[in-house]
Amino acid sequence: MTEENKLTVLQLVPALESGGVERGTLEVAQALIEHGHRALVISAGGRLVAPLVASGAEHFAWPIGDKKFKTLLLVGRLRKFLQAHKVDILHARSRVPAWIAYLAWRGMNPATRPRFVTTVHGMYGVNRYSRIMTQGEAVIAVSNTVRDYILREYPDTPPWRIQVIHRGVDGETYPHGWKPDPAWQQAFYGQFPDAAGKQILTLPGRITRLKGHEDFIELIARLKRRGLPVHGLIVGGASASKQRYLHKLRYRVRSMELEADISFTGQRDDLKNILAISNLVLSLSTQPESFGRTTLEALRLGVPTAGYDHGGVGEILRTIYPEGLLQRGDISALTQRIAALLLQPISVPTGDCYPLRSMLSQTLDLYEQLARTPRRQGGQ
Repeated sequence: MTEENKLTVLQLVPALESGGVERGTLEVAQALIEHGHRALVISAGGRLVAPLVASGAEHFAWPIGDKKFKTLLLVGRLRKFLQAHKVDILHARSRVPAWIAYLAWRGMNPATRPRFVTTVHGMYGVNRYSRIMTQGEAVIAVSNTVRDYILREYPDTPPWRIQVIHRGVDGETYPHGWKPDPAWQQAFYGQFPDAAGKQILTLPGRITRLKGHEDFIELIARLKRRGLPVHGLIVGGASASKQRYLHKLRYRVRSMELEADISFTGQRDDLKNILAISNLVLSLSTQPESFGRTTLEALRLGVPTAGYDHGGVGEILRTIYPEGLLQRGDISALTQRIAALLLQPISVPTGDCYPLRSMLSQTLDLYEQLARTPRRQGGQ
């Protein structure tokens, strides 16, 4: 790559601890380095900084995601940073960083400032604070569901600015039919002995009222009454503000005498292994998900997956595994459908749907195209 074509891309995220947004930031940075570009990331830091820096990217530790008034003091600092590092593309992936980025960018010379990109990762509450995510010169939507949300809730967003770039999963990391090694399985069943020898139903996701845990508990109870040898895994952590809800869920499991039938695993770093040993993975979110990465990861492993037919999860299931589409609101019909999938499993087809390389190539193409595109008269 010639110096003339080399881009300097700065991504902004609150932190690099864990989660889909953070992993996507790391993956894009690695792809930029592999293609001869310069990759910069500003965040408060976290576990993913080490692999980010090891890939050749550069990390700068700023409290860019703090929801505090003093975070606005970073605007001038960021403007100087953009000039000093000759940043070509400024990519904001979260609301507070996007506000800091926009205010810094808006105060620069429209003829020479970076091109401004935002990614709408979720269907945020509709308000002026969230509107910032639609203000990029290019706006990436992580699914058609998110694109529809933007056009419905922020109708003044020009449709031509929005580009759908579906999140992707690496087929080499999630190969069809993969299983964890026997030592891991022995250790896992040693920790959760009630799950051994059972048909495992897994509900991954943080502990919140939106993820469908109460439907899941009721589902396990009804499947047990039908005589099916199932065990439910609730995989995900609870933040400090969600501890009361977690206690409520645990109480409900005890009161329904399901303590031997449902395990709370807490936050896990081995979710891939848990998905791989599951007989069925579920997505029962009461509100539409923006994408549904865990659903895709399970399907890429070849694990049957079922979820409510809305949002990004519905998109993925319609594309890969329509047998897993569920209608929300009728727990009896839900039980009937899940029982049928357990009694007569339907294989997940192999195929390279939503590949990571496609997400990365589309993102880099967007950067390169935007950098070459003449600026609109008068800027933003």
